[in-house]
Amino acid sequence: MKQTLADALSARGYDTLTAVQDAVSDPDTTGRDMLVSAQTGSGKTLGFGLAIAPTILGEGDAFDRAGAPLALIIAPTRELAMQVKRELAWLYEKAGVVMASTVGGMDMRDERRALERGAHIVVATPGRLRDHIMRGSIDLSALKAVVLDEADEMLDLGFREDLEFILENAPEDRQTLLFSATVPKAIAKLAERYQTDALRIATANAATQHADIEYRALRVGPRDVENAIINVLRYYEAPNAIVFCNTRATVNRMTTRLSNRGFSVVALSGELTQSERTNALQAMRDGRARVCVATDVAARGIDLPNLELVIHAELPTGSDTLLHRSGRTGRAGRKGISTLIVPPAARKKADRLLGWAKLSADWGDAPSAEEVTARDEERMLEQLGDAAPLEESDAGIVGKLTETYSAEQIATAYLRLYRERHSAPEELSPADAPAKPREAFGPSVWFAIPGGRDAEAEPRRILPVVCKAGDLSRDDIGAIRIQKDASYVEIRESAVPGFLSAIGPDMTLEKGMSVTQLAQPPKLEPRGPRPDKPRFDKPRFDKGKSDRPKPHRGSDKPDWNGNSDDAPRNVPRDAKSVKPKTKGTTTPVDWNDAPTPKPKKPKPDAARADAPAFKKKPRHGGKAPAGDGAVEPYKPRKAAAGDPSKRVSRPGDKPKHGGAKGPTPPQGKASSKKNRARQAAAKGAGPKGAGAKGGLGRPTVKNKKPGKPPRGQS
Repeated sequence: MKQTLADALSARGYDTLTAVQDAVSDPDTTGRDMLVSAQTGSGKTLGFGLAIAPTILGEGDAFDRAGAPLALIIAPTRELAMQVKRELAWLYEKAGVVMASTVGGMDMRDERRALERGAHIVVATPGRLRDHIMRGSIDLSALKAVVLDEADEMLDLGFREDLEFILENAPEDRQTLLFSATVPKAIAKLAERYQTDALRIATANAATQHADIEYRALRVGPRDVENAIINVLRYYEAPNAIVFCNTRATVNRMTTRLSNRGFSVVALSGELTQSERTNALQAMRDGRARVCVATDVAARGIDLPNLELVIHAELPTGSDTLLHRSGRTGRAGRKGISTLIVPPAARKKADRLLGWAKLSADWGDAPSAEEVTARDEERMLEQLGDAAPLEESDAGIVGKLTETYSAEQIATAYLRLYRERHSAPEELSPADAPAKPREAFGPSVWFAIPGGRDAEAEPRRILPVVCKAGDLSRDDIGAIRIQKDASYVEIRESAVPGFLSAIGPDMTLEKGMSVTQLAQPPKLEPRGPRPDKPRFDKPRFDKGKSDRPKPHRGSDKPDWNGNSDDAPRNVPRDAKSVKPKTKGTTTPVDWNDAPTPKPKKPKPDAARADAPAFKKKPRHGGKAPAGDGAVEPYKPRKAAAGDPSKRVSRPGDKPKHGGAKGPTPPQGKASSKKNRARQAAAKGAGPKGAGAKGGLGRPTVKNKKPGKPPRGQS
């Protein structure tokens, strides 16, 4: 062992090593790949810290200047990763280690800057480490050792692809260590693929594992689960306790319940941020909180020094989870208690879990209120017996108390203060008590209340009104029968005088609701057959339409048009059965005397039969259509006689700079305002024509509209 590590262990008070620590630090295992299985709480963190020391330190006892990481520790959860970082930090402190962490929930930019500054050991979670590798923010070229802590849990959480990606990007000549509480087939395959001649070390003995943990299975009633948890916490009064639940909703409800009962409690679940989870665990370590309500996120690797009690508020899903939950206590030789809260519906499951985990538990009932009170008295007397001697500064006030008050008064005040600091226990019903049979209602009197089904009266609305106004309990009310015009309530005969005195002589309940006492039971209408339940197997897309039933395909019932399913489908229906379309009306239509729909108007651009045919013009560059409607292609006019080289401008040509438009376009019918304005502007075209501004720009026409050209002019 390196001297710097031996000094750190002795400074922490480690005189001897555990079995797993001694096995992995043996000189024969130096530099070898190892697959280690050890029970929870056996010191695996220090074990792999000692195992990789010869590989990453080399011949010396201290590190050189930090650069690319030499060792990589991968843990399944953020809490476990931060705990491993703390443990290795003090173990390698005298060796001058520089630690870095890459875990989910932390700022990735801070982690990138820490990696750029250099680190000897990096502790990471699989997902965040893969992100850094893909982004190129971590250099694995100098890596000498890789440790997978709680490897079975990482595979259960779905990190197989991330682990394979990380191991494939690591150097092949590295030392690979796999630490796990159990070694299933998936772990064995992973070790076979990514380890070379791995040394198998097993220190977990199923017969003696968790020997420092006392298991108790507590039978409780179906409605006393939360009350039993309160009594267990009060009975043991452990410095630190964890209550395990299966869902976040149960964690929130249980945290609220315990907080209302005066317990200093924190919550730990996956919906919390990393800072909230870190603060919760720190509050447990500092003593600011005594109870932690958590999901299975805290079942792996969390080490609280004063944790003495684990409560399974809900049974875990498997035996491995049961062992890891219970393994939070009884660590490093300390004693612990693991209690299972077992309602009647979960007793067979509890037996199976204990059998699969090869554990034996003491079965019994949850602590009752009397047992919790007796335990409090024992602790109070023990505290008085262990009280420190009286100090001189307190002698004066003690003398005044003994002179002013009697011993009985002082003891009573002390007992009252002691009980105020602790929550009162809960009364529990016997776990095996049979269900109380329902007693006969006995003699009764009927009362009538106006308003029945027509007034939408319901028993769930009548019951609280009658109980509140008549000062009755639920057990005093018998049957409630809703009829068409009235509602009838049956009240126990012994409670009738109190009911009548409560409602007064005017016989009203509330809001003018009157009550009439009947001399004999009412004659109730016979109950008809229950209506068919609506079918919800198919979604309804005709919401808001008619609710008329549609004939089932294949039945011989006629549909609304008088046709059965056996009738031919292509036969035209009767004209009277066709529903005409009426737009914009909400009044019902007489289908036998339906109005004749108005003829449709022709579209504005539809060609009329008497309209003259127009000849189609070809597009520029296209061919003219053949036939009578053919139009000859465009041919430019000949050049002027005075200047053969000058080309005659085409209609629509843009004017050049310094001049106006070309010749006047044809004076046909203007098709739009734009064309008419263009024709009017072309009349005064020229260098100094009318409307031109100095012969430049486009000519304008002011307050002058062109006249309509003669018909037929082109």
